[in-house]
Amino acid sequence: MPRTIVDIHILHSVPPSNLNRDDSGSPKTAVYGGVRRARVSSQAWKRAVRLAFKQHLDLSELGERTMRVGEAVARLIERDAPDLAEQSATLANGVLVAAGLVKKEPKKKAKAGAENPHAESEYLLFLSRRQQQNLAALAINAAHAGHDPDAKAAKKAANTDHSLDVAMFGRMVADVSDINVDAAVQVAHAISVHAVDNEFDYFTAVDDRKHEEQETGAGMIGTVEFNSSTLYRYATIDVNRLHDTLGDLKATQQAVEAFTTAFATSMPSGKRNTFANGTRPDAIMVQLRDTAAVNLVGAFEEPVGRTGDTTGRVALAAQALAAHTRDVHHAYGDNPVAAWITHVGERTADLAALGTVVPLPELTTALGNQIAARLTPA
Repeated sequence: MPRTIVDIHILHSVPPSNLNRDDSGSPKTAVYGGVRRARVSSQAWKRAVRLAFKQHLDLSELGERTMRVGEAVARLIERDAPDLAEQSATLANGVLVAAGLVKKEPKKKAKAGAENPHAESEYLLFLSRRQQQNLAALAINAAHAGHDPDAKAAKKAANTDHSLDVAMFGRMVADVSDINVDAAVQVAHAISVHAVDNEFDYFTAVDDRKHEEQETGAGMIGTVEFNSSTLYRYATIDVNRLHDTLGDLKATQQAVEAFTTAFATSMPSGKRNTFANGTRPDAIMVQLRDTAAVNLVGAFEEPVGRTGDTTGRVALAAQALAAHTRDVHHAYGDNPVAAWITHVGERTADLAALGTVVPLPELTTALGNQIAARLTPA
């Protein structure tokens, strides 16, 4: 089976916003090329992608990341075995302990009548919905047979039928390392292609009743920090690893198509109600490679544009990315197997020569067809 890597490069202009805050509420930044850039962490964008999957995939194909795993399994036991409803929390705890996913006894809740509290894991646990169902079924069968769940069977139930998002983003279970899943997707921190200074919005809120009484003064005052930027975003998919985890060609193709669409069109929700900053990317370049993943952020090591330049950054970023891509390909001789470009308007037209120009839906379809062809045994 040939080596298959999918690289996704995006130029994305974002107006005043605070997509991803640090512990003080300020937009995250990073120094690159000697200047401070706007930054959006990989975790923030991966969560946005996982939430966007719900628009493109059936829930049965997705996982759930939660500490309240006992509650999730108990609800399935109640649904599928109503006769065991009163014992559901205890049964769920038993099967999770057998699988090694829960170590501690569930804490007693102060709420009256909570004699059978739900087990919680010590960390966020990423299980597919089918794995939750497998664990519930094992608990039900064991209860009906009058014995405790088998530990080996419980561990197997938690380590088969991986969902598409678990296969893509991976899973680390510190206490049961043999059910860890290596991530097939890597997402870089998005950074601005130019220098950025954070700004402050001073705001006031008027008390409506004060206004009616013709009283002056604000009911509340405050500040919110923000910036605006043109971001370079990058993600890569190790298709071979994804296929190894999922074990199914069609599921692998579906996962690649869904991730490409979701990564391109999603956005972290930080301060969304304040700034209404929902924009689409200015350009998307997808490259199919057979060597190794290549992040092209070096195009912006020297920030594009100058302070006070009013010509914008998108066109300059497209020119820089196109030139750097050609330079990298020429220097290392590892041209992509195929490439597709989705771009908006003339500002990003410099990228058009690097691949087949198509709308995003056609891009994902063409990419998926290529993936299927490469994974199909000769």
